[in-house]
Amino acid sequence: MTSIAETVNDESTYKKEFLFTDKDFSYLSNLAGELAGISMPSGKRELIYGRLVKRLRVLRLKNFKEYCDYLDQDGSEERTHFINAITTNVTSFFRENHHFDFLAETLLPELVRKKSTESRPRLRIWSAGCSSGKEPYSIAMVLRESVPDIDRWDARILATDLDSNILEVAKAGVYPKEHLKEVALGQYRRWFKMGKGVNENSIKVTDDIKQMVTYKKLNLTESWPMKGKFDIIFCRNVTIYFDRDTRIKLLDRFADYLNEGGCLFVGHSESLFGLTQRFNTIGRTIHGKVR
Repeated sequence: MTSIAETVNDESTYKKEFLFTDKDFSYLSNLAGELAGISMPSGKRELIYGRLVKRLRVLRLKNFKEYCDYLDQDGSEERTHFINAITTNVTSFFRENHHFDFLAETLLPELVRKKSTESRPRLRIWSAGCSSGKEPYSIAMVLRESVPDIDRWDARILATDLDSNILEVAKAGVYPKEHLKEVALGQYRRWFKMGKGVNENSIKVTDDIKQMVTYKKLNLTESWPMKGKFDIIFCRNVTIYFDRDTRIKLLDRFADYLNEGGCLFVGHSESLFGLTQRFNTIGRTIHGKVR
């Protein structure tokens, strides 16, 4: 089993359904860092307990020590469930709407101007940490609305996430109707199909939006299989889960994977200050590659 920090205090436990010692927490937080680069400081202990109790029930385990032993011995399958459980998947259509306004009003018109003479202009966008798909589908809607001849373009959106379960939700493109609160009425009617009968409370993204997005499982802290570069990368509210060194490395890799003049969109609580000199701020949490 992975070594545990010597500062562990086995006397500290959770007086809840399952015994959860400091040693258990240390093992799980270390494993999250090893597998996915996720930083789990002591303040995340309640979160880890709450996210993993379902796994203990499913596996019929008596306590978290048994779960740690199971993770150590079982190999990849349960480790996948572990990462899926502790990954946060909070998202919405057109979340942080100023990003999509900038995309539609500034960035895409500039790209259209630059590529207007090409017979089949190439456009690549990456949604890194795409969660349930609402971000990449929002991007696809903006593309269709802002670039009238987008079907003439070689335009593709890559959407990746570490959570294999949430990727299945994203691929299906089916959501509860109440999840469209941030979607304008015109977009609602244009880009979604309403469910009928037993599905009347569900909506589905239209095929012309779905076909623009390709979903893949990807751990951002491991190797990236993509060969080409991107014009735009969205990685919002993801790096907040990494430690400083991992954030620095990740930003450097994003710069390497962006075309000259490419843009990186980050979350409202994320700052590049003191982490990299490869981007300039060009908008609110929007950064342009400079080298």
